[in-house]
Amino acid sequence: MSDSEPAAPGPADLLRRRLAADPSRPLVTYYDDAKNERVELSARTFDNWVAKTANFLVDGLAAEPGGRVVLALPPHWQTAVWLMACWSAGLTAVPVDPAAVLASGAAVPEPDGGSGPYILAAAEEVLEVVLADPGVNADAEEVVGLSLHPLGGPLADCPPGITDYAAEVRSYGDRFAAGPDVTPLLPALDVTKTTLTGAGLVAAAAEAAEKWELDASSRVLVDMSFATLDGLLAGLVAPLASGASVIIQRNFDKAALDRRVALEHVTAVAGVPGWNDASGSVRRLA
Repeated sequence: MSDSEPAAPGPADLLRRRLAADPSRPLVTYYDDAKNERVELSARTFDNWVAKTANFLVDGLAAEPGGRVVLALPPHWQTAVWLMACWSAGLTAVPVDPAAVLASGAAVPEPDGGSGPYILAAAEEVLEVVLADPGVNADAEEVVGLSLHPLGGPLADCPPGITDYAAEVRSYGDRFAAGPDVTPLLPALDVTKTTLTGAGLVAAAAEAAEKWELDASSRVLVDMSFATLDGLLAGLVAPLASGASVIIQRNFDKAALDRRVALEHVTAVAGVPGWNDASGSVRRLA
């Protein structure tokens, strides 16, 4: 490729394209059926949260391009924000399923394929397990707690040594400008023993969007872990690559499915029991 040709795009470029195309249209809608929560974010509002979080990472936590951020977070709109903030700042996101952490009673593992210190962002529900792990105390440069409150509220009880994301992030700027060292060629994702650069992640998302026949009219309902590549593609990156929007749901209530599909004008589903295809990937609805 010559110097005059543009570099392959990264995830942050996809968000910029969405902002330029239609900033007011919903990008991420989130449901938690156990808590009866619904949150909807336009591309503009989502970008605002991403910028604040990226500035928090860089200016508040001294994160540098090439660094790693472990995300012990469930499928959630704030998880999507953190993923995009990491990619905007040139950081490698390492998603970990908090349900698996709680089920096993084990602390967050050291990520595969990496060594040295990292930043850890953990949901409030797993903080007790995380804080009991001596490895986290030794290797995590910073531990950030997320309440996952529907309106971005603070932790109910912030333990000593934990940075409360909601209490800190609002003071950071609404725009983020990445430095010259941040390129789509940096590692962006380490998940299920797979490492992808930003450009590689976008290429995988474009391929998935084509396979799943997603376009700007698509509304994808996703009930999948963000700690898998398919979950990340279906739940965030493929919708961004195709111009689609995504509905992320947690604590799925099957009784609400038919009404939700109609209310949200769902055109495709992923990971929904009884509705997904055999591979668990996105299935278009008739």
